[in-house]
Amino acid sequence: MAKTIRIAAALLLRSDGKTLLVRKRGTAAFMQPGGKVEPGETAEEALLRELFEELGLVAETGDLTFLGHFQAPAANEPDHLVVADIFRLHVGDAEIKATAEIEEVRWVSPQDPQDIIMAPLTEHHVLPFHRQRGASVDD
Repeated sequence: MAKTIRIAAALLLRSDGKTLLVRKRGTAAFMQPGGKVEPGETAEEALLRELFEELGLVAETGDLTFLGHFQAPAANEPDHLVVADIFRLHVGDAEIKATAEIEEVRWVSPQDPQDIIMAPLTEHHVLPFHRQRGASVDD
């Protein structure tokens, strides 16, 4: 049986509708920014901490919109299942840079992310969910 990793991640959206994907150092797959929820943390607290650590992005709990719980095979850890709380966060035109373990950040169109390798959670759950519901949902 696969081990589970509990994470919180963000569907970060820019003013032009593009979403930010990140690639961790030494890996191939792009995914939503975020990370593991530490003991005693809420998903929101973990996400805000990770966004600051990975991207230097400062946000508040009130900025987050909960999208749902998703699960998929982990991209970088064999025999692990990622159980994710996904939140939407509008960042306007904030400049975002990779820090910590993030090697590359890329803004992509959720409708046409081009030919990049994506984590299963991103490719099969988060982006399709956003395409299906995001375009028609007003904040």
